[in-house]
Amino acid sequence: MSEYDTYRTGAPPSAEFDREDAFDPRLVPELYDSVRTRRIFAFLIDVVLISMFTLVAAVFVFVLGIVTLGLGWLLFPLLWPGIAILYHLLVFVGGGSATPGMRLMGLQIRLWYGPRIYALLGLMHAILFYVSVTFLTPFVLLFGLVSDRKRLLHDLVLGTVVVDSRIASRIA
Repeated sequence: MSEYDTYRTGAPPSAEFDREDAFDPRLVPELYDSVRTRRIFAFLIDVVLISMFTLVAAVFVFVLGIVTLGLGWLLFPLLWPGIAILYHLLVFVGGGSATPGMRLMGLQIRLWYGPRIYALLGLMHAILFYVSVTFLTPFVLLFGLVSDRKRLLHDLVLGTVVVDSRIASRIA
């Protein structure tokens, strides 16, 4: 048995309330090593990618606005949020449990009891993230400073954790 198997039975849980905490920071602290810093850089990478997709979409909306005599330009305010949510949804539908920025930084989003997140939860994660950052900045980031798992407020609400992907793959 490995050091990770000492707290994990590997048996499927019988009920929702019987699930074990797969990513306990007291038992496997290296899951959360530099997660906060890497998560910030992953976010910046994702913002750059979303911005590039938004720029491409803006060209199409501009042309659509010319063709529709200005009506297409009403889509401009919806570009950034629409592209960002579509970006996250497509990423999580693929089953990667990580955006491209998170993959580059070696991070994954998992449910607190171990499995990868599913598409609907990924969509909710993205929406809650952008809503909380919009209305609670910088307070949403302060919560991550006091959390033992370095989770932000939307992670806590949804029951997700962001962990080191290399170590998480060995555990769950």
